[in-house]
Amino acid sequence: MSLRARLTLAAAAAVAIAVMLVAVVSYFIVERRLVDQVDRGLADQSQQLTGCPFISDVLTGGRAAPVIPETRMVQILFADGDTYVPPFQNGRLPINTGDRSTINQTGVLHFRNVVVNGEHLRMITRNSGCAGAGLAIVQLAAPLHDVDTTMASLRWILGVVAGAGILVAAGLGLLVARSALRPVAKLTEAAEHVAETQNLAASIDVTSHDEIGRLATSFNEMLAALAASRSQQRQLVADASHELRTPLTSLRTNIEVLESQPDMPVAQREQLLGDVVTQLEELSVLVGDLVELAREDGMPQPEALVEVRLDRLVEHAVERARLHAPRLHFEIKESQPTVLDAQRGLLERAVTNILDNAAKWSPPGGSIEIVLHVGTLTVRDHGPGIDPADLPHVFDRFYRSSAARSMPGSGLGLAIVRHAAEAHGGSVRAEPAQGGGTVIRMELPSAEPVSAITASAPDGTSTGG
Repeated sequence: MSLRARLTLAAAAAVAIAVMLVAVVSYFIVERRLVDQVDRGLADQSQQLTGCPFISDVLTGGRAAPVIPETRMVQILFADGDTYVPPFQNGRLPINTGDRSTINQTGVLHFRNVVVNGEHLRMITRNSGCAGAGLAIVQLAAPLHDVDTTMASLRWILGVVAGAGILVAAGLGLLVARSALRPVAKLTEAAEHVAETQNLAASIDVTSHDEIGRLATSFNEMLAALAASRSQQRQLVADASHELRTPLTSLRTNIEVLESQPDMPVAQREQLLGDVVTQLEELSVLVGDLVELAREDGMPQPEALVEVRLDRLVEHAVERARLHAPRLHFEIKESQPTVLDAQRGLLERAVTNILDNAAKWSPPGGSIEIVLHVGTLTVRDHGPGIDPADLPHVFDRFYRSSAARSMPGSGLGLAIVRHAAEAHGGSVRAEPAQGGGTVIRMELPSAEPVSAITASAPDGTSTGG
């Protein structure tokens, strides 16, 4: 069953229930009021049949009949079991336990419906109001023909009205469902169009701010996110193809040279083997970056926090950077002893990425200056600097400027730096340096200076304890 049919049936059912409740309540209210009118008439008329003079007259065989309405059925049951019924009356009124209980209850009126000779009657039973031989119950019954006729007509009218109301509700429900589901139909068509054509550029016009409008907005945002994800995937494939091709081609060339020239001089062979090792290291780093990109969130997984000596971590990272870029000059201008609780591997990779980025953009023989003051690490290179248009995006995942596409890298390095800084409650930013180049500044507010005693602890990246 379609959603439109379900909404139509739900609307019709809701109206039907409401109409039926109103009809039933109205029916019983009208019936109750009509019966109350009959009860009041019976109460007034039955009062004329009580009292010791009337009962005594009945007991002595007096002329009680004229005071008894001929349109009613009357019956008097005395305490000794004798029953009085007017001579013109055809039939007797039924008596049950509730009726008999009123013989000793002065002023109590007992009403109930009875059927006598096939006629529907309303009957009242009450105490005679006399004691002794006059103790009796008086019963008076009136026909309910007019009430039954009125209620039958009312049932027919309410049935017609309820049926018409349900039909009208079904029609209106269909119109409302069609109108309400029109935006949903557009969403469905758009989703089917995207599934069929794979065109993520499709979108839906948002014309309202209600739930449907929010759904359309979310759908458009989802399509935009999918389009961006697809674009990033394509860019990743293109970057990976380009970046893997270069080291693989170089490796293949060097290995073929080594294979084809078994009598190569030792010095030349060692140089080629060194190049192979370097290219394998670059290839390992590149594959590692691609693995990180393949993660669901594109970022390293959380590690346990340990106490880390940030100054020693930076010094070790600088030593490794000097080995990877021997033609550059890495200068630690300040390294204040600093400690913090951190994810050691993530923080170490972030510092390494900052240094590698500075080395990548530095000219041959250029210098890179490092300053660590408490929890702020500043790395400045003397390269061409970052284009102002690229500056807001350098820490975005997968982002690579046009100038960076001809250089090694996966576009994840600085994104990992930002992730590491934020994971430790800090931040990172890039800005142009005076005189040219770029300054990358990572701030870690949780870092604290190391005391003189702690600073004299054994060498390592952690103080221990």
